[in-house]
Amino acid sequence: MPKSSNQKRRILYLAQLLLKQTDENHYLSQVQLSQLLAQQGLDGERKSLYNDLAHLRQMGLDVEFVRGKGYHVPNRLFQLAELKLLVDSVQASKFITYKKSMELIKKLESLTSVYQAQQLQRQVFVAGRVKTMNESVYYNIDQIHAAIGQNRQIGFRYFEYTVEKKRRFRHDGAQYRISPFALAWEDENYYMLGFDSQAGILKHYRVDKMSDISLLALPREGGEQFRQLDTADYTRKVFSMFGGEEELVQLRFQNRLIGVAMDRFGKDVTVFPKEDETFEIYTRVVLSPQFYGWIFALGDGVRILSPETAVRGMEKQLQKALPLYNQPDNPIGFFKGV
Repeated sequence: MPKSSNQKRRILYLAQLLLKQTDENHYLSQVQLSQLLAQQGLDGERKSLYNDLAHLRQMGLDVEFVRGKGYHVPNRLFQLAELKLLVDSVQASKFITYKKSMELIKKLESLTSVYQAQQLQRQVFVAGRVKTMNESVYYNIDQIHAAIGQNRQIGFRYFEYTVEKKRRFRHDGAQYRISPFALAWEDENYYMLGFDSQAGILKHYRVDKMSDISLLALPREGGEQFRQLDTADYTRKVFSMFGGEEELVQLRFQNRLIGVAMDRFGKDVTVFPKEDETFEIYTRVVLSPQFYGWIFALGDGVRILSPETAVRGMEKQLQKALPLYNQPDNPIGFFKGV
């Protein structure tokens, strides 16, 4: 092998050794580096080694020498704590399948030493977390981003699951044609926000329920409508991304639920403290069964005060559910007509 080619291979292998086998707590001595290079048929002579290390430093690799220990790379693009955070996010993410999670974590492990990679092999358990069954969601997101970047519409089919756990395509499998503008993360699912030209309105779609996405040779429409939309405000108002009528509602909470209110409506929500260990807020929300379900989950800690449509809507949801639990002698038949 020509000398210049051998030198290039040696410096690349040296960088690989330092990145994979050293970190802030693990070192390789000059003797160890020379031996490892020699095992690959590369020159490990001290002077050549010093020159290569100097070149690596000049190229930005943080190679440090500690007397009595040896050489190591203490700092990298990602610190261990940052990689742990990314791994935890991947593990906990509902929209990433188990298989894809493992692939991504393996790639994250390659960004640190073999010793620190062992600390990334962790399992994050989140109550009620079920990974998506749709492996293609990962690529759907990429296609949507590509369409947004190229200012193009997309075509896709949209499905739901039957009780047999089979896909059933909506609109008899007909293609949807939508102008995508943004992706939103809400209630642990990815949603695409896009403009439906036929309906003339902005709509949202669960990304993991989209199939056969294709980029169309048509420019996007609805740009003006999207520019008038505050995406963060939109996802805050629409509980679990279910549609309905938007209303300004008045809610009264027990003081112990201030954190819950801020988590849902933001830290900027105006709070009106009351004398009976409660507080009130006014906020715009989309009235839907999911909104009422969120209220119900807080028990006697929250009450809808106005408007009357929201109060009656909550009452109606409670009345619909009550018959299911009023007829203990008829555990099957009481579901008729629901």
